[in-house]
Amino acid sequence: MAGKRSYYDVLGVKRDATQDDIKKAFRQLAAKYHPDAGGDEEKFKEISEAYTTLSDPEKRKEYDQLLMFGGIPGADFGGSGGRNRGAYTYSGDWSDLFENIRSGEGGFGGFDFSTIFGGAGAGARSNRPTKGRDLTMIIEVSAEEAFTGAQRKVSYTIPSTGEKQSLTVKVPAGARDGGKLRYRDCGEYGTNGGARGDLVITTKVAEHPLFKRDGADVRMELPVSMYEAALGATVDVPTPDGTTCRLKIPAGTQDGKTFRFKDRGAPNVKRAGTRGALYVKVRVKVPTRLSAKERDALVTLRDADERDYRKDVESYGA
Repeated sequence: MAGKRSYYDVLGVKRDATQDDIKKAFRQLAAKYHPDAGGDEEKFKEISEAYTTLSDPEKRKEYDQLLMFGGIPGADFGGSGGRNRGAYTYSGDWSDLFENIRSGEGGFGGFDFSTIFGGAGAGARSNRPTKGRDLTMIIEVSAEEAFTGAQRKVSYTIPSTGEKQSLTVKVPAGARDGGKLRYRDCGEYGTNGGARGDLVITTKVAEHPLFKRDGADVRMELPVSMYEAALGATVDVPTPDGTTCRLKIPAGTQDGKTFRFKDRGAPNVKRAGTRGALYVKVRVKVPTRLSAKERDALVTLRDADERDYRKDVESYGA
């Protein structure tokens, strides 16, 4: 087998080379010998044939098995040890292959030659209509504007031409933080008659001091006194649309109890004409300071209270 080279020799890699090693070696050799770069076409065919086999795990496995038995299938490109072996050679028309590469249709094992030449075949593709890329921008709106909707006049620059363009952005009622507004054909210009890209606007909604958004649903916490929680109360609760709704707090309401008001949340941008719910969580507030009169009254109530509030806890004690 003197004078015969294996596909590993052709690519200059070891037998245990990884797929990345093989691809890297082929990339370097292809850049050197590719005919479109003024290289040796026969040499390029040789390294391409080696890559065709070694880049395919199944073909490589079979090839390695044959090597173990002393043969070098496909070796010595163009000679008696090579193309007559057939199983590991490129059997197509090389002129068709080079034409495919030049037109951007790829080559061996899905290898993209445009990564080497910045587009071997870019000339053929350069005349195709290409859509312009999307442009992006962010607009800030207050929490109130997000609930009710708003308008903003914005200006932006087209990168390819430097021209200034402007439009009026309509922020829908119920807009969410991070929501996207897409304006068709307002982005970068296309090439060769291609369509313009879009302008994609992201809404950045400020935090509200009371209301927290959960999609179209709105959540809030309502402070109540321990007296209201114990005795019950009726409280007017504000809503996102600026009105109020009346909440009846039953006697004995516990801290963390949540009440739901249907259709009193934010407008639902995904379902026009509908609104989310308003969730009101009760937070029982205990006075941090007591007058002497209040303290005496509470002591009297405590001493008269015979309920065992910690029985479930104490049952785990010794």
